[in-house]
Amino acid sequence: MKSLLILFLTSALVFAQPPKRTYTYKSAGDCQIQADVYREPGDAARPVIFSIHGGALIMGNRRGINAAQLEKYIGAGYTVVSIDYRLAPETKLPAIIEDVQDAYSWVREKGPELFHADPNRIAVVGHSAGGYLTLMCGFRLNPRPKALVAFYGYGDIAGAWYSRPDPFYNRQPAVSREAARQAVGTRVIAEDTSNERGAFYLYCRQRGIWPQEVSGLDPDLEPKAFDPFCPVRNVTADYPPTMLLHGDKDTDVPYELSVAMNQELERHHVAHEFITMPGRGHGFDRDMQDPEVAAAFDRALAFLKKYCAP
Repeated sequence: MKSLLILFLTSALVFAQPPKRTYTYKSAGDCQIQADVYREPGDAARPVIFSIHGGALIMGNRRGINAAQLEKYIGAGYTVVSIDYRLAPETKLPAIIEDVQDAYSWVREKGPELFHADPNRIAVVGHSAGGYLTLMCGFRLNPRPKALVAFYGYGDIAGAWYSRPDPFYNRQPAVSREAARQAVGTRVIAEDTSNERGAFYLYCRQRGIWPQEVSGLDPDLEPKAFDPFCPVRNVTADYPPTMLLHGDKDTDVPYELSVAMNQELERHHVAHEFITMPGRGHGFDRDMQDPEVAAAFDRALAFLKKYCAP
């Protein structure tokens, strides 16, 4: 399971963290949903990186942000807001997206007073499932973000890659239904600190049932019901400028999903860039000391500066 969780562990490299404050941006019953805000001291209004963690919507938490990338964002003049959201399967996809919308509204409405955020200069950045939610932000947020950056994200959650047993994950020992259910629970949570929920994800991929477990919908029986949850089906000329980064040897999220999203962006004449990382797999950016990774990240920073210049 190590390969599943590596994105959601703290970077092996240690960096001095910028000042951080934690806020509760909403409550859902007795579940407090929080955001960490990183910024350098000062009263100047700064543009915001609205960061969404990965973890298949099942795992992870706001503290999983890559420390080296965080340092670069802060050094480039941004305030970084790293959010939690309720996790599946205890919470289904519509409510997860609602959390992202509410967090964005909170940044726009409360951010100027609480941490000198510029509400008119917000870019969304996410990795894996966070990349998926980033692409959802392109048509679900109002007003739309200034830019989106999706690292190995996906615009389609109903395709065969998620709705059929996965050959790669079926090379690993089979997870029983009982073990999968024991890895999660019934209580609504908004941050995973156990590192045990990966067993449920592996079970979903081995059985090809992730869409049902996360959304509560069956893509075979209700294919059109997935239209509101698939960014690739919702690109218009009003979609925000978007950067896609994906390794062409990704065994978790197929590279072809970013190819398809790129084609839709081109078809609708949306400003975009697509960075292919040859020979790279899922989570290729975890090692920021790799020269090729560092160069790709610098391109992402340049893209963000173009649309949210600090």
